[in-house]
Amino acid sequence: MNIRFLTAGESHGKGNIVILEGIPAHLEISTDDINIELARRQKGYGRGGRMLIEKDQVEILSGVRKGLTLGSPITLFIENKDYDNWEKIMAPEPSREQVGHPLQRPRPGHADLPGGIKYNHRDLRNVLERASARETTARVAAGAVVKKMLKVFGISVQSHVTQLGSVCVPLKENIIYRNLNQLADQSPVRMLEKNSEKNAIKLIDKAKSKGDTLGGIFEVVIQGAPMGLGSHVQWDRKLDGRLAQAIMSMQAIKGIEIGHGFENATHFGSQVHDEIAYQRKKGFFHLSNNAGGIEGGISNGEPIIVRVAKKPISTLRKPLRSIDIETKKEIKAAYERSDTCALPAASIIGEAICSWVIAEAFLEKMSGDFMNEIKERHLLYLKHLRSY
Repeated sequence: MNIRFLTAGESHGKGNIVILEGIPAHLEISTDDINIELARRQKGYGRGGRMLIEKDQVEILSGVRKGLTLGSPITLFIENKDYDNWEKIMAPEPSREQVGHPLQRPRPGHADLPGGIKYNHRDLRNVLERASARETTARVAAGAVVKKMLKVFGISVQSHVTQLGSVCVPLKENIIYRNLNQLADQSPVRMLEKNSEKNAIKLIDKAKSKGDTLGGIFEVVIQGAPMGLGSHVQWDRKLDGRLAQAIMSMQAIKGIEIGHGFENATHFGSQVHDEIAYQRKKGFFHLSNNAGGIEGGISNGEPIIVRVAKKPISTLRKPLRSIDIETKKEIKAAYERSDTCALPAASIIGEAICSWVIAEAFLEKMSGDFMNEIKERHLLYLKHLRSY
């Protein structure tokens, strides 16, 4: 079974839409399930004024009836509350009234200039409105649906922040991942260690006072995924490759590693590769997890660890140098209302994106058009894993 989704909408348009296709029938889903994830995306120390305006709530337009999916396309809509202030600027109909000025000062690090040149736009708002991370609202909504499905099969997708700017969380061996989100969500920066949290908040305050921004690193942890998701037989079926492509499609993401990817590159192979063990009740397992749960493009039964680097936000309150696209003269880049740090929110978005990739690979393996059919095939496959 193939699943897919498409998003639509501009940052200051009427709202964001996502259409999900291929979700099995008879999955229990409600607006509450989705709204919980949307609310998590809006939290985090360092967010800007827009989060005070937007209180994201989803409306299910199709594909769900009486709390159950139908197997037909699911359409979700998240209204932009700020649209009332932008209606004339963002109106789809032509108007004789000139509202606002064309945006002609591209921001370094943003899609403004390459997008303007690619699509021949003289008003760069035509680029930034869609390139904005506001689009991830729709992706979080899509992720919430498949998260609910994965939970039925004992698969959880959680995250936490491991570094914010120069502030690192001390590494701990044998982290207990079971309640990861419950612990991380209690922190305004989604860090698991209080001293790091305190220093990160200070750093955000410092950046805000300077009109600057911050990025960092977050980690997504997927537990319960059975061995055998993905495939080694073609490049585009490899699970790690699919996760990397999906994560790199997030706004402002510039790096990804699976497991201890970059650290592994500095060690001997004897220090890196995860030795294999067997127990009758447990089956095959590994004595360590340096590979991050994926070997040869296939899940190996261990937790899948995806570590992601997010650059600082491109919109600065004290703008960098740029060039006016009409006059070709040096000028300060445009400023749009923005966050100082959106790393905690990015970790929630990362959860949603990884959830979709895992759900896609899971349904490819288990197949089926309705939930009970998939449950039966899942139980048969778990029996195969134990008996191998």
